[in-house]
Amino acid sequence: MKKPILFTLLLLFGTVLAHSQEKNKSVSFEVKGNCGMCKNRIETATIKMKGVKFAQWSPETKEFKAIIDERKCSVQDIQKKISEVGHDSDGFTAPEGVYAKLPECCKYRNPETTRMNHGNH
Repeated sequence: MKKPILFTLLLLFGTVLAHSQEKNKSVSFEVKGNCGMCKNRIETATIKMKGVKFAQWSPETKEFKAIIDERKCSVQDIQKKISEVGHDSDGFTAPEGVYAKLPECCKYRNPETTRMNHGNH
């Protein structure tokens, strides 16, 4: 009689442990952009997503870092959302119409914009 109860408790504990490991995951990937306005756009779009606990993008390194609840969103969900606001990332390209509406200094596909003064944004 004790063995089935012990087995059930161990199984329950293992299930809870497995779910707790999925809860918060640190992820990072490259996102194209240039300046502080890009940073604000990328971070604002992603932090509003269900399951995103933390979001940060660096204009210098182009690295996006996040802490996510994988039960509520995935890296691909975040990359898709970022593309929807005008920024490319691995496997996701911003729609041309959205990219075209970005301010000139944010148009990272144009090599000339990398030489612009981005300090005032």
